[in-house]
Amino acid sequence: MRKNIRKAKQSGRFAAVIQKVDKSKLYEVTEALALVKETATAKFVEGVDLSIRLGVDPRKGDQNVRGTTNLPHGTGKTKTVAVLAKGDLAKEAEAAGADFVGDEDLIKKVQEGWKDFDVMLATNDMAPQIGKIGRFLGTRTPNKKNGTVTDAIEQAVKDIKGATRVEYRVDKAGIVHMPVGKVNFTSEQLADNVRAALDAVIRAKPASSKGRYLVSVTLSSTMGPGVPLDPGLASKFSGH
Repeated sequence: MRKNIRKAKQSGRFAAVIQKVDKSKLYEVTEALALVKETATAKFVEGVDLSIRLGVDPRKGDQNVRGTTNLPHGTGKTKTVAVLAKGDLAKEAEAAGADFVGDEDLIKKVQEGWKDFDVMLATNDMAPQIGKIGRFLGTRTPNKKNGTVTDAIEQAVKDIKGATRVEYRVDKAGIVHMPVGKVNFTSEQLADNVRAALDAVIRAKPASSKGRYLVSVTLSSTMGPGVPLDPGLASKFSGH
């Protein structure tokens, strides 16, 4: 029996704004950002996101691109930070504005199902305890590769609370998604953030990755259409 499959209808708003993007064209960054701001017509302040398809094989451990970077003007989003620390480093985390700080008590809370935070950090002396909560936290588990296990805890908390620090990680499809601000940022602020984000991902290119690294690059607002960038121009824009 054949099922009737209805194609989802585009809203009138989206149908109108998508016409402004020439899908056969690859834009340079500043032109793309102008289009992203123009096509962000939702009734709330939309975020701006950068998506980069990489020429890597995420199934290979040495091509699992990931890391953190600081955006000059932040993402515009406030994050809740939990820190696994004790002693003086715990005091540093609290002074820096961490929302939750603890050691064994915090581990127990997580084991009981508590997840009311966006990012968890841990100091090096707490690293051996992380295995107790890894299966509860999944991708939010602190680890040294993305800088969430560190003794520079004061700066790490400030970077995250100030919304300047972002984490990036290639997904199974070989794509990195990164927030780079809000549509109410100035074009210059967004350009600075995009430059920093591109620079970080390009610098993270695995030595084992051969051929084209930036396969495709897209900018979009939360509810707007994707605007395709010219990968070569995007690379030059970032200083590479």
